[in-house]
Amino acid sequence: MAKKAKTHFECQACGYISPKYLGRCPNCGKWNEMVEVKTQETEDHRSRVSLSGKQAQPKKLSEVTTSKEPRVKTRMGELNRVLGGGVVPGSLVLIGGDPGIGKSTLLLQVSQQLNLTKGQVLYVSGEESAEQIKMRAERLGSAGNDFFVYAETDMSLIRKTIEELRPDYVIIDSIQTMIQPEITSASGSVSQVRETTAELMQIAKTNHIAIFIVGHVTKEGALAGPRMLEHMVDTVLYFEGDRHHTFRILRAVKNRFGSTNEIGIFEMKESGLAEVLNPSEVFLEERLEGATGSAIVVSMEGSRPILAEVQALVTPTLFGNARRTATGLDYNRVALIMAVLEKRAGLLLQNQDAYLKAAGGVKLDEPAIDLAIAVSIASSYKDKGTQASECFIGEIGLTGEIRRVNRIEQRVKEAEKLGFKKVYIPKNNLHGWQPPKNIEVVGISTISEALNRVFN
Repeated sequence: MAKKAKTHFECQACGYISPKYLGRCPNCGKWNEMVEVKTQETEDHRSRVSLSGKQAQPKKLSEVTTSKEPRVKTRMGELNRVLGGGVVPGSLVLIGGDPGIGKSTLLLQVSQQLNLTKGQVLYVSGEESAEQIKMRAERLGSAGNDFFVYAETDMSLIRKTIEELRPDYVIIDSIQTMIQPEITSASGSVSQVRETTAELMQIAKTNHIAIFIVGHVTKEGALAGPRMLEHMVDTVLYFEGDRHHTFRILRAVKNRFGSTNEIGIFEMKESGLAEVLNPSEVFLEERLEGATGSAIVVSMEGSRPILAEVQALVTPTLFGNARRTATGLDYNRVALIMAVLEKRAGLLLQNQDAYLKAAGGVKLDEPAIDLAIAVSIASSYKDKGTQASECFIGEIGLTGEIRRVNRIEQRVKEAEKLGFKKVYIPKNNLHGWQPPKNIEVVGISTISEALNRVFN
């Protein structure tokens, strides 16, 4: 039975709750974000009760039986990799990305594949009608699959539908369009997103239903809604890329069932998303022979080594302060390496503008890319190109030393597989393993030594 309605004010930016209206939120400091919210107190409280009515009971830890999570593999090996080996029943997966990047396309293809052999799928869309989904499915070649499509935003009706169909997988597209009828705030507000996600989590955990949630992102690139949304779910995936280019990167930033920072590479085609099985070739295929300001690095993305091209353009500045620009690279890392090059290698860069990027749209952010950044900057500054068959791995310290990096064996083998003949690595990484026969491994100790070997 419904009880007395309660009213409070909630900040739409951070979720702060106040009993009275405030012009400025005391938590996040934003103005005019407080919205009145009315809630109905009911005698029903959300608890871990399954669709069959079974309620969770306390157990001694010794009485709890455990087993390895059974994983369901899709036909997309890249998606399986990012998820940690496949879809875990009972998991709650959040997928975020810019509008038009391909989130709905990816999940429609996943629905097709899971429905064929792995169980029943319910695709809930709050943004499209069933007819629009059918048209997109026909374009992707998956219209013949009889997974259930439900165009609805009311969570009470969605829960009833899940109770009736008992699906193995549920797709929610998107969480910002779902509403709880007892909450008076608009769809997409902090309270609506929080309560809807909490109910979906309860359904997933008590009934072993794998649920995929699509989340919108803000202008800053963060997931819209309260920050606790990312803490509630099991896995957070970001779908990255430029809508004007065909390649997309699916990146795991949180995963309770696998490694974080794994990535999957896809190519957007007319028939949908296709896997890119060898991303290193994609990132290197347009490299110019003998170009200056270019260096190849073997970077680790999760458990996968990827070869990428670091490009630099160094030109004399026309103004008093030199300009530094970095795309796909950490700006502070670039500034640090340029300072080391000036102090330890004798390159006069204080009157030079520097523009750096990681070619192909990939984002590189690990210590092992330092040496490639330094070589590309020196190559452009000296106007001398590097050899097309050389690549560079190593972290640079502030005193100019080249420090050891992890997983050196995997990195060197990936370079050998793609036909590289020479790789520069930290000298301390030479011990404890046997280098491959078809590639020359050069150990270096300092940045000055590296530049002398490359350009002399």
